[in-house]
Amino acid sequence: MEWKFCKKSTLLILAIIVLAIIPIAIQEDFTFVKVSNATENAEVQANSLEEKLSKLLTNEQLDGTTTSVSVMHANTGDILFSENSDRRLHPASNMKLITSVAALEILGENYQFTTQVRTNGKVKGKVLHGDLFLQGKGDPTLLKSDLKQMAVDMKEQGIRKVKGNIIADDTWFDDERLSQDLNWSDESFYTGAQVSALTLSPNKDYDAGTVIVHVLPQATESGKAVIEVTPKTDYIKIVNRTQIVDADKPKDIAIEREHGTNRIIVEGTMPKKSTQVRSWVAVWEPTMYALDVFQKTLQEEGIDFIGKTEALMKAAPDSSTILTEKKSMPLKDLLIPFMKLSNNGHGEVLTKEMGRVVHGDGSWEKGLAAMEQVMEQFGANTDTMLLRDGSGMSHKNMIPASELLQVLYHVQEKEWFPLFKKSLPVAGVEDRLVGGTLRHRMQEAPAKGNVIAKTGSLKGMSTLSGYVTTKDQQPLIFSIMINNYIGSSEEITAIEDQIASTLAAHELE
Repeated sequence: MEWKFCKKSTLLILAIIVLAIIPIAIQEDFTFVKVSNATENAEVQANSLEEKLSKLLTNEQLDGTTTSVSVMHANTGDILFSENSDRRLHPASNMKLITSVAALEILGENYQFTTQVRTNGKVKGKVLHGDLFLQGKGDPTLLKSDLKQMAVDMKEQGIRKVKGNIIADDTWFDDERLSQDLNWSDESFYTGAQVSALTLSPNKDYDAGTVIVHVLPQATESGKAVIEVTPKTDYIKIVNRTQIVDADKPKDIAIEREHGTNRIIVEGTMPKKSTQVRSWVAVWEPTMYALDVFQKTLQEEGIDFIGKTEALMKAAPDSSTILTEKKSMPLKDLLIPFMKLSNNGHGEVLTKEMGRVVHGDGSWEKGLAAMEQVMEQFGANTDTMLLRDGSGMSHKNMIPASELLQVLYHVQEKEWFPLFKKSLPVAGVEDRLVGGTLRHRMQEAPAKGNVIAKTGSLKGMSTLSGYVTTKDQQPLIFSIMINNYIGSSEEITAIEDQIASTLAAHELE
């Protein structure tokens, strides 16, 4: 009896203990869950887009720079990140984003430039009695092969001789050859080539107003390297100061045009059996360069000049007749070499052409005014912008990243937007007419093939602006502008790539 009582007492005590423990266990479990959720939320917060980008911007390479980064949701226009985005900074070649957008809006995707051969004379038998005019209207893609076709067209009209002058007409644009802020030290290089309504490109990169100088490892009788020029022209003079050396000697070739002349100095050592050296050199006064190549092309095709012939520059009379003409590729195709290869000359030609079309004046002043009007249409506050050229070569262009984002956002509504986006370089894609200036950058997923953006680079300046899709398929627009850096440009572009790659890898939801 006592044992049964003890047993019952023991069971009762155990039951009381169990009942007491259960709530504590439940409470402890609940407490654990709460702590786990708090930790997870803290991790999410630590990995927010703002945390990620802010951390990248602490890189010591950015010390002393002015750096602006702005990120927008491409569908809603919501700003997701902003660091100094209202600061006016130099865009470098990000200026071409504005130029291409304005050109598509003003000129249209199918716009073409025209080059004409005209005359004020008459054809009698096989002789053209009168002057022959080569009239340029801004085409930056004119090639020697196009001039050859014009000569063939003239032959098909029975012309074998010209008794008159050969005249270049470049009056479609004004006579200002260089944009107002171009550095003196840049003007002999293809990046700073002079702008004319009549000009010529040496190959299908379409660097108008330049020639390609080839230095070959073969020796001349004097022991110098062989030098060739594309296209062949007597308009420039090569001064050959090179020397062929043994194959184990270093290759050290310098090519530069003397300021204000067309004397191109080539000097240095070229080892035997070495690879050639090529350099694109801007010519002085591209109008007459185009005319010189045209005259030689006519002669190559069997059309000779008789009598006293002069090469002149002046406008063709309105009453002159068209013998033949060449239309350029449409703007939608021109945008590919312009934007992918960051062709400065195209930016300046398009600027002057917009001035001609909108204001009847092919000048930088009127072209930039037309571009500002378009920027206002696309939501940009032009009161806080300063536009000085169409290529971004000027160190005085000033654009806040926030205003550039407004433009990149609003252009998505235009029918031509797919053409504009297609013209932008694509990260990590080797084809230079697809990857362009981004072909050797961001070559790994998720940025490869995803970051679609325009690069920009000047001394102490680097920029990258465009479009990217996040890991959870959210479309973003971004702009990165880094000014006033000193040191390695590779380290600065690496930071840009990290930012763009972070956007590509991020999940917004």
